Amino acid sequence: MDIPPLAGKIAVLSLGALPLSYALNHVSALSYPLGVVLMSALILGLFFLAIYSLSRGDIYYDPLYAVFAVFAFTSVVDLLIALQEDGYTSGFMEFYTKEGEPYLRTAHGIFICYWDGIVHYLLYLAMAGAIRKRKRYRNLGLYWLGSFIMSILVFLPGNILGKYSSETRPAFFLTIPYVLVPCWAGLRVFNQTQAPTCCTSNMVQEEQRKGLLQRPVDLGLIIYLVFAAFFTLFRGLMLANMFYVLPFYGLAAYALIFPGCSWLPDWTLVFAGAIGQAQFSHMGASMHLRTPFTYRVPEDAWTCFFVSNLLYALGPQLLACRCLWWPAFFLRPPPGSPAHHKKQH
Repeated sequence: MDIPPLAGKIAVLSLGALPLSYALNHVSALSYPLGVVLMSALILGLFFLAIYSLSRGDIYYDPLYAVFAVFAFTSVVDLLIALQEDGYTSGFMEFYTKEGEPYLRTAHGIFICYWDGIVHYLLYLAMAGAIRKRKRYRNLGLYWLGSFIMSILVFLPGNILGKYSSETRPAFFLTIPYVLVPCWAGLRVFNQTQAPTCCTSNMVQEEQRKGLLQRPVDLGLIIYLVFAAFFTLFRGLMLANMFYVLPFYGLAAYALIFPGCSWLPDWTLVFAGAIGQAQFSHMGASMHLRTPFTYRVPEDAWTCFFVSNLLYALGPQLLACRCLWWPAFFLRPPPGSPAHHKKQH
C-alpha cells in the first residue's frame, strides 16, 4: 500500500487553530455556553469557505477533501485540549472545556483528544494529500472510519450518561453533523474501487490450495484470535467489544481457514482502526490521574496490564497487514478452480 503525501496546504491552515484558540480564550462572550456554540459554528463555517475558495478543484474532484480539511482543523483543537488538560499548555481552550464539552476533561476524553489530534490528524493530511495527487486512499479511509466510529460509540454515551451528563451544553449538538458527515464519508470510502492486486489466477489457486499447516502466519493469527476472544469475554464490561469485536474475531478465524472470503481485507482495516483507538484510550485512561482511584490500575500491575492490552491492540493491526500484503488467499477463486466449485456446492 502506497502512503500518499501529506497535504501541506491543509496542514498550514489547520495550524491556524493555535493563535485562533488562544485569542478566543480571552473573549468574554465565550464564558457563556450559547456564545461558545455560535462562535464554534461560525469558525467552522468560515474555515470551510476558506478551503473551498483555495481548493475548489480538489473539492469538485472529491468532496471528502473539504471534510478532511475541516476535521484536520478540529483535530488540532483536540490536541490543544488534551495538552492543556494534562498541564503542558495553558490559555488556549479553557473556555471550551468549561462551557462547551466538559466531558473532554475526563481521563477518557483526554485520550480521545490525543488520538484525534495525532493519529486522525495524520490520516486527514494523508487522505487529503492523496486526493490532491489523484491517488487512492481507500485503505487509509477504512482505517479512519473504524477508528472514528469507535470514538463516537464511547463519546456519545459518555456525554449522555457519564459524570457530566447533567452539564450538557448547547455545543453538544455540534456532534450531530460530526456524526452524520463521517457516516456519509464512510459510505463514499466503501464505494470506492479497490486497488488492483498483482496476484495472477495461478497465484490465487496455488495459495488457496494450501492447508492451514502450510500457512504458519495464518495459523498463528488464528491462535491469537482464539486467545483474544477469551480476553474479550474476560473484559465483558466493555460492551462494544462484546457486541462487535467478538463476532468479528470468529468471522476472521473462519476467513483464515476457508479461502475466498474477499470481505476480510476491508473489514480488518475497519476493526484495526476501531481496536487501536479503543485500546489507546482504555490503556491511557486506566492509568491517568483523572481516573478515580478505585477504577485506576494499581502501579504494581502496570506491566501486566500494559503488555496484555498492547498485545490485544497489535493483533488486529498484524491481521490487517497480512490481508493487505498477501491478499491471494482472500480473493475470489477464478472460475474452474476447486475452491470455486466448493463455494458453489
